[in-house]
Amino acid sequence: MFDTRELGRRPGAMKRLSREVESPGNLGIEVIGVPDGATVKLDLRMESVMEGVLVTGTARAPLAGECVRCLEPLQQEVEAEFQEMFSYPDADDRSRHSADTGDDAEEEDTLFLEGDLFDLEPVLRDAVVLALPLQPVCQDGCPGLCPECGARLADDPDHRHEEAVDIRWAALQELAGTIGDGEKDNAPRADGDDSQEK
Repeated sequence: MFDTRELGRRPGAMKRLSREVESPGNLGIEVIGVPDGATVKLDLRMESVMEGVLVTGTARAPLAGECVRCLEPLQQEVEAEFQEMFSYPDADDRSRHSADTGDDAEEEDTLFLEGDLFDLEPVLRDAVVLALPLQPVCQDGCPGLCPECGARLADDPDHRHEEAVDIRWAALQELAGTIGDGEKDNAPRADGDDSQEK
C-alpha cells in the first residue's frame, strides 16, 4: 500500500517516490516470470488531480525461465511502464453520474483510494505480465534442439543424422524395392529370346 497523504487533494501537487518491494508471487507466464520473493524496483510519480491520484511509474524486476527453443534456464530483466488513476472514494458528481448510466464495465475497472492509501499490486501485475517476452530465448538465433535426438544444437553446430526413413513410408519403400527387383527379373533378355524366336 502506498500513502498519498502528503499530496493532499490540491490538483497539481506531485510527489516522486522510489521503493523496492517484494514480488507478490505468481507474477509471470508458463515459460518465464518474476521469481517469488524477488525484489521489484519501483519509480513512481504521484499527481493529485480533480478525480483522484494519477500514478505513473516504472517497475524493474529479474526474470527466470527457460528458452522456448532449447529449454535451457535463462535469466533476464523486465522493465514495465504503467499509468493508473486511483479515484477518490467520494468521487465528484460527474463520475457518479457516468457510473449510474449503466456502464458497469467501466465502474469495475475503476480503482479507488482506500482512505489515503492505494494498492499497486493489480496494476503492477498487469504491467509486468504484459511486458514479458512471449517467446523468451537464451540468445538471438538460438538453433534449439535436434528434432531427432533432442541434442542442443548450440553445443554442436555440426550435429547431423543419416537421412532417416519415415516409418509411415517404410512399407511402401520396401514394396517399391520388391517391384523394382521383380521387373528386373522379368525383363526380356535381348540375346537369348531373339535367338530362340529365329
